[in-house]
Amino acid sequence: MEEPASIRVGRGQRLAEAVKEDLELYAVAELEERIALLREEIARCEAQIGRKKAGRAAADALFGPSSSAS
Repeated sequence: MEEPASIRVGRGQRLAEAVKEDLELYAVAELEERIALLREEIARCEAQIGRKKAGRAAADALFGPSSSAS
């Protein structure tokens, strides 16, 4: 029997696993690096939210607000 080529990781699964890590094992410099990476990820997420909101606003301006909110 062949092993699967790759196992697909679910959305957010790696982040969920990362927040469960034992931080006691990290040195101060490693924790500071981790914080910097998390801040970069937050900024990336916020930028994506901004793009999505702008796209939605443009669609609403063109087609009108969604009629699903009855």
